[in-house]
Amino acid sequence: MQVEARGLTFEARTGGPGDGEPVLLLHGFPQHGGEWDEVAPALHAAGLRTYALDQRGYSPLARPGAVEAYRLPELVADAAALLDALGVEAAHVVGHDWGAIVAWGLAASRPDRVRTLTAVSVPHPAAMAHALATDTGQKARSSYIALFRKPGKAEKVLLAFRAAALRKLLGGVGDAARVARYAEPMREPGALTTALNWYRAMSRADLAAVGPVSVPTTFVWSDRDIAIGRTAAEACAAHVSGDYRLVEMPGVSHWIPDEAPGPLAEAILARTGAAR
Repeated sequence: MQVEARGLTFEARTGGPGDGEPVLLLHGFPQHGGEWDEVAPALHAAGLRTYALDQRGYSPLARPGAVEAYRLPELVADAAALLDALGVEAAHVVGHDWGAIVAWGLAASRPDRVRTLTAVSVPHPAAMAHALATDTGQKARSSYIALFRKPGKAEKVLLAFRAAALRKLLGGVGDAARVARYAEPMREPGALTTALNWYRAMSRADLAAVGPVSVPTTFVWSDRDIAIGRTAAEACAAHVSGDYRLVEMPGVSHWIPDEAPGPLAEAILARTGAAR
């Protein structure tokens, strides 16, 4: 389905009982709402209604040209406006990777719209800031961001040789067909640029503006995540004043929704209270 919000048109995948408690599913880079396809059935079986969105820059009809249009406040405003458009007063919010950052921002700034939060792979921005300031290992893990922020060069590197580097980046999601499912849309004209604009618009000020989170929260982290180390993961608890759980998935990579959809669904259901 398509959802109109803030003058843009977003693609969305919906499922589950129409009267079920709503769950907003927010994807990361360089994926799309389809990353939740193997997580959602368990949520539906538990009586939840899911909305998996292709966010700004990923939906073909929601691709503003200016880098500034991808600042974190704009992405958070999209999430709130999409809930309005869907007629949802408050939702369980689940985000992976960049979707987790949007989810943290929404939960911090609009707790009235978030019943529970399940953040996957990426911790609260303040926890990341702490890790970057104190952990040389996290600095090394985050070094790829410097390339992503370079207009033109990042696209050239990632898309060369039929997007070989992008496919390698996605290697943890599964077989070649699954990799292609995410890589091919990024080869469409302009698609990778608008996805990378999330990194190019990122600022310390916007990330620092994300305050403590008071809603019930679960952070799901995997110990083979190449981007997020243990220092950042364990620092997350200090920035949640509500009920908080850290769920660690041993032996799983950054791509948790693809690699471990069953255990992730269990963590989401435990947080939402819908587990059976």
